[in-house]
Amino acid sequence: MLKLKYNLVIEATDDPNFFGFYSPDLEGFSGVGNSIEDCIYKATWGMEEQILLLRQQSLNVPPPSPHPTITIENEKDAKQVASTNEN
Repeated sequence: MLKLKYNLVIEATDDPNFFGFYSPDLEGFSGVGNSIEDCIYKATWGMEEQILLLRQQSLNVPPPSPHPTITIENEKDAKQVASTNEN
């Protein structure tokens, strides 16, 4: 069972051993991993650390997502979407 509290986006890169991830719900939260599973593992613990850091600094902690999802994107697809949105 995944224990993510926020949505997670994992982005593939040209290097098959390198993925980036971030949460659109948790400002400033991002990281890298060597696989999709590694990203999920790191994000699970990283989100907890980010929440703790925000609380320690008396900053706003967004409410958890009621149904957090994991979205996996291909880097090239993300670039195509961005250029389509610009037109």
